[in-house]
Amino acid sequence: MAQDDNGMGKGLFLGLLAGSVIGAVVALLYAPKPGRELRADIKNKAGEIADDAEDYIKMARTKAVDIINDGKRRSEHLITEAKKRAESLLGDAEKILSDAKDRVSEDAKTKSARNEKSRA
Repeated sequence: MAQDDNGMGKGLFLGLLAGSVIGAVVALLYAPKPGRELRADIKNKAGEIADDAEDYIKMARTKAVDIINDGKRRSEHLITEAKKRAESLLGDAEKILSDAKDRVSEDAKTKSARNEKSRA
């Protein structure tokens, strides 16, 4: 859902930027100005658009860094949780194995004692 909002915001910004550029160029071309003034106005508008694009790029980089850092934090948390669960499972498995060995040992002793009684 957040990605949809982010994509819609990006599209809205790019549409606004493109519309501004087109509108500025059309307005400048239809304005009754000499060529020198027209070129100066186009140069100024191009500078403004470049500044806006630079701001957008800075904002996008900041968001990308935030997303990367958030992903790192989440992955570290998942790894820590997985290690804890694995250690818990290994501990449980060792306990079960130990209990099984004890039972086998007890069963062997019991059978051995029965065999000695039956021989006697």
